[in-house]
Amino acid sequence: MAHLLQYVLNGLANGSMYALVALGIVVIYRGTNHLNFAQGEMALLATAGAWWINDKGVPLAAAILLAAAIAFIGGGVIEFGLIRPAGRKSPFAVVVVTIGLFQGLNSFTSLLFPKVGNGVKFGTLFPNKPADFFRLPGGAIWRYERIGVLVTVLVITGLLFALFQKTKVGLAMRMVANNPESAKLAGVPTNRILMMSWGLSAAIGAIGGALIGGINANINVSTMFGVFLLASAAATLGGLDSPLGAVVGGLSLGVIESLVSNYPKNWVASTYIGADTAIAVAFLIILVVLLVRPSGLFGSSRVERV
Repeated sequence: MAHLLQYVLNGLANGSMYALVALGIVVIYRGTNHLNFAQGEMALLATAGAWWINDKGVPLAAAILLAAAIAFIGGGVIEFGLIRPAGRKSPFAVVVVTIGLFQGLNSFTSLLFPKVGNGVKFGTLFPNKPADFFRLPGGAIWRYERIGVLVTVLVITGLLFALFQKTKVGLAMRMVANNPESAKLAGVPTNRILMMSWGLSAAIGAIGGALIGGINANINVSTMFGVFLLASAAATLGGLDSPLGAVVGGLSLGVIESLVSNYPKNWVASTYIGADTAIAVAFLIILVVLLVRPSGLFGSSRVERV
C-alpha cells in the first residue's frame, strides 16, 4: 500500500507539470476557439529567458515574473502579427501557423540562447534538499518541491476560474470564442480580447516552463516536447474549454502513467508495459473517454440549431 501511495504522489507531481501547460492551451481555446500547437515552445522560450535573466544576477522568482510579463507581451504580438491575419484567411491557416511557430520558436531559442541547446541548470522556487520532504503514514514521502508545484497549479486554476466567471474580461473572452461577430455587435473589443488571451496563455506557459525546469533541474530545447504532448492529451481529456478539466486531466494522466509504469510488478502485462509504453495506455484511456463524451470530462457540449 505504501508503494501504491508513493506511485500516486509521483504521478501527481508529473501530472502537475502537464496541467500547467494544459491550462495555457485551455486559455487560448476558451478565448479564441483555436488550438495552439506552439504552446510548449512558447513556454520553452520564456523559460530560457528566465534562465538568462537569472544568470545575470536577478533572483529567480523575479526573473520568472519578468519573463512571464515579457511572454504576455510576446503572446499578444504573435496574435496580432500572425494569428489574426491567418485567421482572416481560414481556421486551418491558424493551425499551419501554430505548427510553424512550434518549429520556429524551438530553433529561435537555440539561436538566441546557444547554451540552452546543450542544456543548462535551472533553479527551483521551492525547497529541494534531500531532507525537504513530508513523510506520510506508511512510509511514502511527498517532497516540498512537488507540493509547491501542485499548490501553484491549484492557485492558477482558481484565479482563472475567477477571471472567467466573475469578471467582465472573462465574460468577453467567452463571448469572443463562441461568436466573434455577435461580440463585436455587443461592443466587446474583440481584437484586444484576442491579444489578451494569447498573452495570458504565454504568461502561464512561462510560469509552467520555469516550474518544470526547476523539477528537472535543467532545461534544453527538447524539454517541453513530451510535456506538451501529454498536456494536449490532458486538455482534451478534461475539456478544451475547462481550466478545471485541464487540471483534473493533467493530474489523472500523471497518476495513470505512474501506476501503469510501476504498479503492480507481477501483473500479466508488466513485461510489456513500462515507462515508454505507459503513455500509449494513457492515450487509449483518453480515446475511450472521448468516444463516450467528445467534449471531455468537464467540457461544455455545444448545441447548434439547424
